[in-house]
Amino acid sequence: MNALVDWLNGIIWSPALIYLCLGAGLFYSIMTRFVQVRLFGEMVRLMFSNVKSADGISSFQAFVVALANRVGVGNIAGVAAAIGFGGPSAVFWMWVVAFLGASTAYAESTLSQVYKERDPLTGQYRGGPAYYFEKGLGQKWFAVLFAIAAIISCGVFLPGVQANGVVSAITHITGEGNPMNFAGMEVGSLRVGIMAIIVIGLGIIIIGGIKRIAAFAELVVPFMAVGYILLALLVMIMNLDKVPQVFSLIMSDIFNPMAGFGAAIGWGVKRGVYSNEAGQGTGPHHSGAAEVDHPAQQGLVQAFSVYVDTLLVCSATAFMILTMGTYNIQGGLPEGQFLVQNIDATVEIGTPAFTQMALEATFGPFGTYFIAIAVVFFAFTTMMAYYHIAEINVVYLSRFIGKDAQRLGLWLAKIVILFMAGYGALNSAGAIWAWGDVGVGMTAWLNIIGILIMFFMGSRATIRLLNDYEHQRKLGVDKITFDPSKFGIKNATFWEERLKNQAHK
Repeated sequence: MNALVDWLNGIIWSPALIYLCLGAGLFYSIMTRFVQVRLFGEMVRLMFSNVKSADGISSFQAFVVALANRVGVGNIAGVAAAIGFGGPSAVFWMWVVAFLGASTAYAESTLSQVYKERDPLTGQYRGGPAYYFEKGLGQKWFAVLFAIAAIISCGVFLPGVQANGVVSAITHITGEGNPMNFAGMEVGSLRVGIMAIIVIGLGIIIIGGIKRIAAFAELVVPFMAVGYILLALLVMIMNLDKVPQVFSLIMSDIFNPMAGFGAAIGWGVKRGVYSNEAGQGTGPHHSGAAEVDHPAQQGLVQAFSVYVDTLLVCSATAFMILTMGTYNIQGGLPEGQFLVQNIDATVEIGTPAFTQMALEATFGPFGTYFIAIAVVFFAFTTMMAYYHIAEINVVYLSRFIGKDAQRLGLWLAKIVILFMAGYGALNSAGAIWAWGDVGVGMTAWLNIIGILIMFFMGSRATIRLLNDYEHQRKLGVDKITFDPSKFGIKNATFWEERLKNQAHK
């Protein structure tokens, strides 16, 4: 199975996908006139909008749910993997993919708002690539293909990465426990116990659906993200003399890294897309659940979440690791051999260990415990967001079968994601990260190609809606409005029904 996953990764994460991610971000940056810079202040203002309804969540809740999806083990263990396999210069390419990807996040999230629907069974808003590919692209088969890929990605491949990060962070402190045979795997007793707690806790939360997920994320994510960033700043302040050296490490080898040309670019983009999800097609699912007056508003909020994820949280991790020198660089060498070795060779790349060791060197045991706690909260909220994505795509597919299929599909999604979280918790980090890369890659391919085709074949709605929103803001209208017919947009059923209801009042 691991050989099959490695083979799939070699195909999916070829240089073509690396340049597709960067190219799409550059394209949308140019077309939006670098919206990620021009409207930065507007992004912040919209983020704190608290408008919500019985059927939709607020922009801030959609922001934190999306941020919960983005800020996870990838921000801690994923950054360590990028450095460990691609060298410090991989961090630069994570910044590049975040800066450019913010415009891609705007485009995909705006489309999700345009073509969202109200779930007839629950009344909740549903949106995402499957919906905008069917309604906007007019290709139902492509929408179904994406929905299936998203369920497999978020329900099967990705939950294990988060669960594995939690177990690795905690067992770094406690040890693995006594060896035992569990479900045919030789693992430590403490690892099994932590796995059970993860599965039970996750099960309790996801049964409550998006409202409970949003409420939990709204409470936890901002607190942990701010605390994590502040701790990283403290590390830098305490080691100011090393900061110039860290920047030099990141910038000195960006085009010709020590691991061979393309390694830093490849690992930086791969881990950047995994972390901030720009173009991956997962973020739009949360955007579609938001209550807004204009689709562009949620697009701007989600663009800002990419900044928070990579330019703040991922950078915090990178600076802590590089400042304290708690990393090895394996590059393309066989396991156990390193281009650069600063710490013990037995420390596994792709776990939170690099970061824990960095904070332990600065703050003693407190640092190790803090990272373990941060990983627990980041991973839990990310796994909840994964379930929400799987749920939306199950609901989409069940429209073709019936309500009974929807109920059955949702329960199956819950069972599968809990099982895969448990499986990932017990497996090795390297194998589980390979699974996660397959999940990220296959949805990224479908989503980026799809939204680019929509742009060139359609009415360039994302750009026209941005211009319309900016125009209304400049006019100072009392209430921002959106009428899809004004832009020749068809099948925007939610907005069409909203306009009819407002006309009858």
